[in-house]
Amino acid sequence: MTASRAGATLPHGSGALPALRMPAEWERHDATWIGWPHHEPDWPGKFAPIAWVYAEIVRALSRFERVEILCHDEHVAEQARHCLAQHDVSPDGYRLHIQATDRVWLRDSGATGVMRPDGSMAFVQWGFNAWAKYDNFALDALVPPRMAAIAELPRIEARRHDNGEPLILEGGGIETDGLGTMLVTEEWLLSDVQVRNPGYTRKDYERAFAEYLGITHTIWLGEGCVGDDTHGHIDDIARFVAPGVVVLAHEEDPADENHARSLDNLHRLRNARDARGEKLRVVTLPFPRAVVMDGMRLPASYANFYIGNGVCLVPTFNDRNDRIALNTLADLFPDHEVIGIHAVDLVWGLGTLHCLSQQQPAPLRGDAR
Repeated sequence: MTASRAGATLPHGSGALPALRMPAEWERHDATWIGWPHHEPDWPGKFAPIAWVYAEIVRALSRFERVEILCHDEHVAEQARHCLAQHDVSPDGYRLHIQATDRVWLRDSGATGVMRPDGSMAFVQWGFNAWAKYDNFALDALVPPRMAAIAELPRIEARRHDNGEPLILEGGGIETDGLGTMLVTEEWLLSDVQVRNPGYTRKDYERAFAEYLGITHTIWLGEGCVGDDTHGHIDDIARFVAPGVVVLAHEEDPADENHARSLDNLHRLRNARDARGEKLRVVTLPFPRAVVMDGMRLPASYANFYIGNGVCLVPTFNDRNDRIALNTLADLFPDHEVIGIHAVDLVWGLGTLHCLSQQQPAPLRGDAR
């Protein structure tokens, strides 16, 4: 395929795309994308502190890479400027962009960065329907084109191979080592709850992963964690931290509902091989004690960390296991600063650090912005 204009839509369909590759999260980024919080119903009764949590995230991350921040309107942008200034965040470390959104979980509504054969980058736009759960998502569906336009990158619209309709996926459900291996859960894509792509089979998804992300081997885990309203996203339970190395959130208490789920996933990972045919090294992370709000158990998990350029941001929960999680990840990322971000308020929105962020991988060629 010939070079494409920045922001343009590239063709889709079997045979239309060159070989694409989704880089691992620890590979170099041009930037990280987030959306500034504005949707109070996502944090009912606890919305006030959330902007300050976001300011702390930007303060920690902007030392290592540029943060691109989508703001619902000018009023939200002014709030962001105020909070970031109060946290002494340098304006050189972030950029604000006006873009109306329904919610700010950009891991799922945002585009996924992929590398093309010439080393340049493009964004894959998935169809988005608010996790097949909520009705308001029309604004969120406009996020990927906006990201592509701002980043001056071409955009690939992912389509179902059977009927040409948009392929519904979310970034929080996919996890790769950058070398052709993918982790997903059966609960997310193969159950009859919150169905994203009616009629799609395991084989159909694996074909899509190969076409749009360069995946040659998919490892299917079972269920996600308790309290996850996405119904099984991988980024709350299992993450690659290096080729051949996976961290798994594992609950040791048999009385806890996460125990059976995580034990099943542990067995699956220990019996799995990656795309290179190598057995995986599996490192376990504990769960924090149950975080409950208004009678609802929330998806509190240390596995929802975010890997930036030289930094790993980890959600913490005022729990004794915070130290274990931070030390475990520090051992796995000796060249990164491992920084805990208080997430007890944040997780009331049913997501934390990985859910709210989306990396923009850097190109191999020398045109990084």
